[in-house]
Amino acid sequence: MKNIEEFYTLKGYKLRENKNVTEAMEDYIEMIYRFDNKITVKQLSEKLNVKPSSVSKMIDRLKDKNLVENEKYGEIKLTNEGKKLGEYFLYRHKILNDFLEFINKDDYNLKQVEKIEHFVDEVTIKNLNILLIKLNNGVK
Repeated sequence: MKNIEEFYTLKGYKLRENKNVTEAMEDYIEMIYRFDNKITVKQLSEKLNVKPSSVSKMIDRLKDKNLVENEKYGEIKLTNEGKKLGEYFLYRHKILNDFLEFINKDDYNLKQVEKIEHFVDEVTIKNLNILLIKLNNGVK
């Protein structure tokens, strides 16, 4: 086997990526985006099944990164940069969900999508979308 790349543990790959946004942040941004920037801490905690105090802490972290804005007890809104990320995260989710539904012929894939969506890069998502279009049009 040719050694094209060095191998790392999952944690090793994560450390090498040095991402600005964590997987948890991605989930929050995607959910806020799903609700057209009209969601409260309470609603977000219910949708993500986390405590309101956890939501408040995450919102503070997202504010520090200039991805959301909100006033205490008010609606949480994405900044322009947050909206761009939210749009991509929802797109990525949809492509993965559609792909898993296509290959599994079922709609039980939410749990799997939520687990894998953070580990697939933009190029792979783009290519999965192209593949899905071809598969749905019967092109081999």
